[in-house]
Amino acid sequence: MQLAIFILYFLVIFAIGWYSMRRTKNESDYWIAGGKLGWIIGGSTMAATHTSAGTFIGTIGVIYTVGWSFGWVVLSIPLAYWFMVAVLAQRFTKVKQLTLPAFIESRYESKTARAIAAVIILVATVVYIQAQIIAGGLVANIVFGIPAMTGMVIFTAILLIYTVVGGMIAVVYTDFLQLIIMCIGALVSVPLAIRQFDSLGNLLEYVEAIKPIAFTWDGMSATLLFTLGLAFFLGSVSTPEKLTRLYAMKDMKTVRKAILLTILVVTIINLLVFILGLSGMVLFPTLPSGDLAMPIIAKAVLPTFIGTLMLAAITSAMMSTVDSLLLVAGSALSEDIYQSIFKPNASRKQRLKVARLGIFIVGLVPLFLIISGIGKGELIQFIVVLFSALMAAGFFVPVVIGVWWKRATKEGAIASMIGGVSTTMLWKGFGDSDIDPVLPGFVVALILYFVISAFTKKPSDITISQYFD
Repeated sequence: MQLAIFILYFLVIFAIGWYSMRRTKNESDYWIAGGKLGWIIGGSTMAATHTSAGTFIGTIGVIYTVGWSFGWVVLSIPLAYWFMVAVLAQRFTKVKQLTLPAFIESRYESKTARAIAAVIILVATVVYIQAQIIAGGLVANIVFGIPAMTGMVIFTAILLIYTVVGGMIAVVYTDFLQLIIMCIGALVSVPLAIRQFDSLGNLLEYVEAIKPIAFTWDGMSATLLFTLGLAFFLGSVSTPEKLTRLYAMKDMKTVRKAILLTILVVTIINLLVFILGLSGMVLFPTLPSGDLAMPIIAKAVLPTFIGTLMLAAITSAMMSTVDSLLLVAGSALSEDIYQSIFKPNASRKQRLKVARLGIFIVGLVPLFLIISGIGKGELIQFIVVLFSALMAAGFFVPVVIGVWWKRATKEGAIASMIGGVSTTMLWKGFGDSDIDPVLPGFVVALILYFVISAFTKKPSDITISQYFD
């Protein structure tokens, strides 16, 4: 039955990819679904993109490991989406672009800044997809008993096929389907998990008895918790796969409704997975890794059909994020590097060919890194947080402040992106592990942006008028 459910699920996904290829008429369709999404599909694709293996496996794994203290971190996420619609969206979408680096070029009058933004996206995307592929291998191993590495290869192949073929139209409609599956899986699984303990109150008592630190602040240092929350907040606002969703929606009224839907869905899912993390702590207290908690709950505790549905939900969560990031990576290579830097007169056919090749390459690189042992043994959620930190340090300042401060210059933006991302990576490798790399990266980006902009030539009035009239 498990195999049949998964096969049916993937057949539907491929059918959507084929249908989307038929509907894709131009580059606007491929990259931003023609900029015509309504609020239900727009909000669903935003929520599904946010909800990844970092939620269904990573968040549960960290809560399993350190207790409830990590739960407050997810409270920064609804705040981030409110900030996106209240502070950023209206100015950011005044001039619709196909990609985030295209916005960087438009705002700062610099192809160099656009290329740097594209490279940052490619590097960070490889980091994030690595976490999702690892999770895909875990699920395949638990469900079908195949080696985790084989599962990673299969998971990567399926993702690449429908993303390369269908573009953004395929992504948004598969996201809609995947979000429905995620919500059903979580809503059904939580009551069944609680039933193992007769009541939620009993579950909490068992947790306290098994892991006394679970309801204290001792599981993780206060500075790490605070800076993790900062990474989620800044990263949620400035990740390119979410920002391009703003371009994909037809108007600001649609954006506001879509973001409200996103906030409601993401908050509910985070509360549900919090309970599942506590359940795993009691039912399987000696797992070698917290990342195994959710797949094992689905396999060992839930009825076969429901457990398979939950595992399909986890797979949906991973796929709905990775396909969006692959699309962003493809656009970075095709639109922001190939056309912008090397071949300005490239035809649409040539650009889409480069994009599809880029998606294929960027999807394979994380798999090769995993095979070589890079990232092995690290909790999935912390790989996801590194991606958020890189996006926050690279893009929050030039994007958010860029649409509010007229004096910002291309030199300031370039220095901010390079300095922020470099500091983040250096801190990850050599800095204090109790402080998430986002804090030093963001601070350096902010300082460089203001200082260098103050001493360089301001942008032209024509450029400024696009966003500030």
